[in-house]
This record gives sequence, structure tokens and C-alpha cells, in this order.
Amino acid sequence: MRSSAPPSRVPDVLIVGGGLVGCACAFHLARAGVQVLLAEASSLNAGASGQTAGSLHFQIERRFLEDDGNGSGEIDRIVSLNRLAIEEWAGLENALSRDLDITMDGGLMLAENEADLALLQQKSAREAAAGLATRLLDAGEARAMLPGLSPTVRGAAFQPHEGHANPRILADAYADAARQLGATIRTGTRLDALSMTEARQYRATLVGPAGVETLVVPQIFVAAGAWTASIVGRLGLQLPLFPVPLSLNVTDKGGPELPYLVQHVGKRLSLKQSEAGNFLIGGGWASRFAFRADGSIDLDTPPLPVAESVSGNLQAAIDVMPALRHRSLVRSWTGITCISADQLPIAGMLPAAPGLFVAAGGSMFTMGPVIARLLAAQIMGRAEEADPIAPFTPARFAHLNAFAVLP
Repeated sequence: MRSSAPPSRVPDVLIVGGGLVGCACAFHLARAGVQVLLAEASSLNAGASGQTAGSLHFQIERRFLEDDGNGSGEIDRIVSLNRLAIEEWAGLENALSRDLDITMDGGLMLAENEADLALLQQKSAREAAAGLATRLLDAGEARAMLPGLSPTVRGAAFQPHEGHANPRILADAYADAARQLGATIRTGTRLDALSMTEARQYRATLVGPAGVETLVVPQIFVAAGAWTASIVGRLGLQLPLFPVPLSLNVTDKGGPELPYLVQHVGKRLSLKQSEAGNFLIGGGWASRFAFRADGSIDLDTPPLPVAESVSGNLQAAIDVMPALRHRSLVRSWTGITCISADQLPIAGMLPAAPGLFVAAGGSMFTMGPVIARLLAAQIMGRAEEADPIAPFTPARFAHLNAFAVLP
């Protein structure tokens, strides 16, 4: 028999998920005087935002260049949000009054053949037209900036604001600031049940160290990464979010060789050097899901490493910076993120469920701080302030819930 938790003040907003976006949204809501309760099933930052390598990548990725031939304007919308994200990251340490290991010294996106170089030229022109400061470098200019580049590099696009941050401390920094402003944050507290009342509010049952507590709240924000779709599914609603198992690698420490974030327009690669000197190598290489006895994906168990992914990822880095072949691999780790059906973030209120907000999908570390701030504005009814995330609304998938029946 489960014990009941002592009664507490009913929050204005229940946030489910204690990663970067959930903690950041709690901070912005609490700063505005909103009564917030954040419930995290495990520990803060235990999911994707704590497992990422921490890249701040503002250049357009290849997949969007290839998919934008229909004139949808996706690139312009992405660049617009990227520009806001740059401003957000630049002011974040002042906003939270602490050092967050943020480095924004610039990033290089490399090309090693003529076709990729042409794609870089197209990309840079689109970014410049949309107001993002990116310039194209020839091979000599790229190697002048980064002497360790391979002779195979034919050119690069340089974005002066890219970089990296420490993902191990950011969510906690937001959470600490939110607590100081009056937010309640509970770890080891899972959402056990969720339903909508006849008054179209949300009845949520939480199970944690203090026992079982059922709350009725007017608004709920689900920021639970790969678990987001299943949580929304408890209301009979659909979101096209799909879990993705990835792996990352870190080498031993070297001297200061890499002041920039390095990406590749044609290969899966992100490469950077931490303040301690280690090289962090990633870029979207797969790991392998663990499965439950019934054959379903086990989101609570770390994925298994895939040797071919580790070796392929390391080789991609060595191909563009040959000196890395002399470094030693210290650790590989895995994590689970999620992507949406169109590979864009899903951020906003579900039309079928007024008061239910979500944020998940691609680039949630780079875009997390600004999306959290804009979502907080939307939750508080400041629609005009939240307008930059309007293109990423769940409403674009409203047809999936055309037959949903809620009170």
C-alpha cells in the first residue's frame, strides 16, 4: 500500500522532466512569479541533455539544405531561431550568475570535395541572406586558422559564434536559480498517471520519496526527451517523436590545438577540445538499444556501444585532423535522444489539449535555452513574445490527433 504525500500548494504549472529545457523553463516561469513544480523521475540532467557532448552548432546542417528544395522556408526559420540562440548563450552566464564553461570562439564546417564545397557555398549564401554571420574560406584560409587540418580539406564555412558548453552543469545551474526564485523541484519523482478532468485541467499522480500525490493543475509542460511521446500518449494523443541511440567519444588530453568547433558538411562529425585538453568526438553515430523481455525498447537502460560506430567516428575525425591518430581513446559513452518526423524541434501547445505544452526533437542542447524562455512566455500567455517558435508548433502534426477524444 502506497503512502500519500503531505499536501502542498498546488502549482500553476507542472513540469515533467528535469533536463536542460525543463529546468530552464522552471527558471523563467519562477522569475515571472509563476508557481512551478518540476518532477524528475531520476536525477536532474540524467537524460539526453547530460549525455551530449555540448556542441553549440548554429550553422545549417546538410539535411536541411537537401530537403529545402520545396521552398518551404525551413532554413530561414531555423536561422532566425539560431540567431536568438546565439544571443541567449552569450548572456547566459550573466543571467545565471555563474561560470558555465561556455566557449563561443567560432566553428568551422569543412568540405573535402567539390560537391561538398558547392554545398557550403550554397549554405553560406542562404545564412548570410537570413542574417547569420558566416563566411566561406578557401583551403589556405581554413588551414591558416587551423594548421592541423588535413590537406584533403578543400574549404570551410566559418561561423564566429559557434563553440561548446559544459552539459554536466547547465541544467543544475538553471535548477538552482529556479529554486532560489521559489520553484519546487523534486527528483526521484515519476509521473504515475495523467488524465484530463471535465473542467479541462490535468490530473497528475506523482510517486516519489514522500509517497503518492495527486494534483489538478491548469497547465503541464512535458520536457522528458525520449519519454515525451509516451507521456502525451497517456491522454490518447500522438506525437511523431522517435528515440535515437547515439554514441560519443573522448580522448586523452593534448596541448591547445583546437580553439574551434569542427563539423563536416558531408560526414557525421563534431569535434572540439575541452578546457581540460580532451578531444570530444561525436556527430550522430549510432549505438544499439537495449530491449525489454517483451521486445520493446528499454529507454531506462543505456544503449550498447557499437564498435563500428566508434571506429568510424574516430576515423572521420582523424581524416580531417591527422594528428588525432596519436591520441588515446579514454572513454566512449552512449545516450538516447529523440527526433521528430521532420527533424525539427516540436515546441508549443498541443491544439487538441489546451494547457498541455511539449518541447522535444532536434538540437535541444543548442536551442534549449532559447526555446525554454520562449515556451515560458507562451505558457504565460505572452503569444507575441513567443512568436519565434511558432513555426515549430505541434499544430503541424494536428492531423495525428484528429480522432482524439478528451473531456
